[in-house]
Amino acid sequence: MKKLLFSLFALMCLFSAQAQTGQEYFDTGMNYFSSKEYTNAIACFKKANDLAGGNNPACQYNIGQSYDRQQDYPQAVYWYRKAAEQGNSAAQFNLGFYYESGRGVEQDCSQAVYWYRKAAEQGDSYAQYNLGLCYQNGRGVEQNYSQAVYWYRKAAEQGDSYAQYNLGYCYKNGRGVEQNYSQAVYWYRKAAEQGQRDAQCNLGTCYAQGQGVEQNYSQAVYWFHKAAEQGYDIAQCNLGICYAQGQGVEQNDSQAVYWFRKAAEQGYSNAQHNLGLCYQNGWGVEKDDSQAEYWLKKSQE
Repeated sequence: MKKLLFSLFALMCLFSAQAQTGQEYFDTGMNYFSSKEYTNAIACFKKANDLAGGNNPACQYNIGQSYDRQQDYPQAVYWYRKAAEQGNSAAQFNLGFYYESGRGVEQDCSQAVYWYRKAAEQGDSYAQYNLGLCYQNGRGVEQNYSQAVYWYRKAAEQGDSYAQYNLGYCYKNGRGVEQNYSQAVYWYRKAAEQGQRDAQCNLGTCYAQGQGVEQNYSQAVYWFHKAAEQGYDIAQCNLGICYAQGQGVEQNDSQAVYWFRKAAEQGYSNAQHNLGLCYQNGWGVEKDDSQAEYWLKKSQE
């Protein structure tokens, strides 16, 4: 999942005695930005940048953000580049994102990797995560799971939940690192505790299968439920199976049907198949051959 940074880079610049007015313009620009008065914010940031010799990366970055909010992406790119070339990591990250998505500039994944790396090497966790994704998927760089793991770990250690999830996935499947279920559980848990639904579902699966942790269906149900409540279809189906089989929870066919339906209505074929069987056999719902046929057929589409 790509993430675009939209936080004000509120670096308080050191202005010369002449540039006290420039600081005032900068502060006023911040106030305008916060009030979503982007045209006025741009004017103030540009004035502050001019008074700082035309080379103030904080002003340039905020000008870029203001243009971005106005959806003037070419201008946003222009100003992000100015700040990025002076080493502003937030601008480097956003410029990389623009190149990867083709926003305001022709799509160029190699350039995306270039700018992500610039920001990642300065410790930007968003850039580290996106750089890991580029290595995992071979976008703008040759696919390399070891490098993906390297950058995911950098971001994960800073608390990025998506990087933690992906690092757990790499450990579980032996991608770029020796397979290690215990490490997979460790990183899934880190992400799951931050509310990352994929990690919650996968952590539930680890508990259900006893991979990297002692088998515990009650814990499996706990984590499946967390993800299911966020609308994750796979977790909803898994929770339905737990209710159907009475694993980690009291057996309840009605609850099984409830969760199968939630996932089935999102198009998840396994849940559609299970819901069809429930209708076919009258498990947790009144037997209905037409509904059984409908859902079983949907699961094959």
